Amino acid sequence: MDLLDLLQQVKSGLVSPQEASAQLRYAPFEDLIAGVNLDLHRGLRTGQGECVFAQGKSLERLQSALLHLAGNKANQPVLATRVNPEQGEALLKTFPEGEYWAEARLFAINRKLQLSPPWPRQGELMIITAGSSDLPVALEALGSARFYGLEAGLAPDIGVAGIHRLRPWLKTLDKAKILMVIAGMEGALPSVMAGLTGKPVLAVPAGIGYGISSGGFAALAAMLSSCAPGISVFNIDNGYGAAVFAARMLGQTR
Repeated sequence: MDLLDLLQQVKSGLVSPQEASAQLRYAPFEDLIAGVNLDLHRGLRTGQGECVFAQGKSLERLQSALLHLAGNKANQPVLATRVNPEQGEALLKTFPEGEYWAEARLFAINRKLQLSPPWPRQGELMIITAGSSDLPVALEALGSARFYGLEAGLAPDIGVAGIHRLRPWLKTLDKAKILMVIAGMEGALPSVMAGLTGKPVLAVPAGIGYGISSGGFAALAAMLSSCAPGISVFNIDNGYGAAVFAARMLGQTR
């Protein structure tokens, strides 16, 4: 249970101080089934509650974590990332009120995420992709940003192979507060954006490309080596982490 909700229930007389004390004995974490130890007070410390990373988790562990974070199907928003189709289908049976966005690999309870094209074209956070192959990472970032209450827009497929495609977006990008730039191959687009604008650039390397570019390491090295100042570089394909960073920069919580 959320601590603020618990205190409100004590104040209203719905829960006795003794009952509240018993519940708080298990804070700030709860050890569930083997391998799942939930951080229940992360939201109090950081402004964003624990997000469940689904990759590598059994369905039992994944469902148990989401169920307890949601407060046994109460109104607490919960997000899971890297959710594969099998996991998503099973979660929808457990949480029919939830939402699975397959392309973004996100599952959310009590918060609307999914956007069908055309995606928003403007926002305080603008997410930019070098190519359409980078969209899975960009959509993870877009859904995560929406989960944390950000106004986010998406400018897809405007990379350096056809840099003239960037020109129609410049006025929109200039109105944004933060630019998140996702690129695979040689990862040059964040440097271009940092050189053209005065906005903070969150650079996310994508694991896309031929040969030495494959896996995103070439893009990561290029972004870390950029001569354009004002760039923060994130882990390969980590759209979620970049969205959380943007939310903290903009002072948003869920």
